[in-house]
Amino acid sequence: MEDLDAPRCVAGAAGDILHTLDAFGLQSDEPVTYQSRRTAAYEQALHKLQANGAAYPCCCTRKEISDSALLGIEGAVYPGTCRHGIPAGREGRAWRVRSDLTPSPIEFDDTLQGRVTQHLEGEIGDFVVKRADGLFAYQLAVVVDDAAQGITHVVRGADLLVSTPRQICLQGLLGLPTPHYIHLPVAVNEAGEKLSKQTLAAPADATQPVKTLLRVLEFLKQEPPLELAGGDVQAMLDWAVKNWHPEWLKGIRTIPA
Repeated sequence: MEDLDAPRCVAGAAGDILHTLDAFGLQSDEPVTYQSRRTAAYEQALHKLQANGAAYPCCCTRKEISDSALLGIEGAVYPGTCRHGIPAGREGRAWRVRSDLTPSPIEFDDTLQGRVTQHLEGEIGDFVVKRADGLFAYQLAVVVDDAAQGITHVVRGADLLVSTPRQICLQGLLGLPTPHYIHLPVAVNEAGEKLSKQTLAAPADATQPVKTLLRVLEFLKQEPPLELAGGDVQAMLDWAVKNWHPEWLKGIRTIPA
């Protein structure tokens, strides 16, 4: 459960997510892990990065970075101001990982999106793994968690494709295995925005799970027979597993909802 950013977590949201997954017949193979309870594991990973010279303290504010940085594929590219030491009279606020210590470019084969190549240093820059407010960044947490749970395949939205090279960078620096990745198309509205709470999208309808699953499979370019609508959730899932055709989604990153 990705609940690292406590100020943004809504009370009861975690329970709602688990209830929704259960309604769609999706249960975890092991106890649910909460990132908010794994700070010690993330701290240990940060210590390892510090020990091998891969992580350094940074005193820069967002304004200072935006005033001096070039624009990359996900906003401002950190210019490396503190890479070789904090300027006199300043104190470190966040911790960054050096992007020049791994092979460049970082490349991997995504099951749907094909060969992905990213020059981490020039396109992203040295990235934050522990924020100025003391919270660990998603990039570090998800890498540590995937390794701890023995995750071999990661399936998620294509909107996270650009962050994957940072995770591969961290996996290399920490000596952790790299999973296989499959980034599915993201549902977008008429403006091309991802459906989410920020875009006021309606939540998944868990009151009619069979009907909703049928629509999901159709959205993902699969071809479920209409008679499945009269069955139950397990029958729908069984059919989906046996008849899954990922090749029908190759190269697609967004689909209008």
